[in-house]
Amino acid sequence: MEYRALGDSDLRVSEICLGTWKTFGGSLDEDGAMAVVDAAFEQGVNFFDTANVYSQGRSEEVLGRTLAGRPRDSFVVATKVYGTMPDGDRGLSREQVLKQIDDSLRRLRLDHVDLYQCHAFDDDVPVEETLGALTEVVDSGRARFVGVSNWSGEQIRRAVALAVEHAFAKIVSSQPEYSLLVRDPERDVIPASRESGISQIVYSPLAQGVLSGKYLPGMEIVKGTRASERDASIWEYLGEDLLERVQRLRPIADGLGLTMAELALAWVLREPNVASAIVGASRPEQIRDNAAASGIELDGETVRAVEAAVAPV
Repeated sequence: MEYRALGDSDLRVSEICLGTWKTFGGSLDEDGAMAVVDAAFEQGVNFFDTANVYSQGRSEEVLGRTLAGRPRDSFVVATKVYGTMPDGDRGLSREQVLKQIDDSLRRLRLDHVDLYQCHAFDDDVPVEETLGALTEVVDSGRARFVGVSNWSGEQIRRAVALAVEHAFAKIVSSQPEYSLLVRDPERDVIPASRESGISQIVYSPLAQGVLSGKYLPGMEIVKGTRASERDASIWEYLGEDLLERVQRLRPIADGLGLTMAELALAWVLREPNVASAIVGASRPEQIRDNAAASGIELDGETVRAVEAAVAPV
């Protein structure tokens, strides 16, 4: 496993991050979650991503139990705040940021998280209020660093400028969706982040599993997969034309002795501004397979062939 600096912080995170959306506290029972976390540590994964809203708080609870007893310096935990909780709490007001960090720490069984992220931009709250509250969280020792998720390049630039002006805690990370099939961050998020010492922690690098090649054109959806559950987040990737283009990656991967998932993850990690790619896992072998992508270097000719195979995106 290779490790990268997270922005200009002193955090070193594994190139592969284990995400807990829909699995921990959801589709996975507790024994299954423990097995996946054990496999992650075996592969050198030290980075775990969750959010207060995942499975209505149960994701944090399960992750906390799976990490209990391990040395605190052996893992990096990132969680998020913004989404609507079961009691109706929502948003990035000072009141919510300070309340939700305490609730998250209780569920995670930790006295601090390494990274506290805004899950989305809150149009209803002044950015200054949110950044001030995040600074209070850092100053109180409840989080080491702060980041954002699903913010535009313009929003990131404004927040960075305000942090300098008002001595707010500096943003060190951005979490956008990024993959061979979703390259929007290259337009503004990555350039804005690069200017300010901010790294990307990308989600859906395998486009909800489609880039692993397991969904074939014309094939009946396999029972037990996310697609079989009619998950709206994946159906945008299941058009016949797109699936046919994804299959063009197979001979490229075969020629390199890689799986399609390894190839897709290696393509994401070729971007220097990406610190880590978040992958989900329902079984230990899935995290083992994805962890194998760390350290793979693709030459320019391969990158061009990969991008041409799935074009246009």
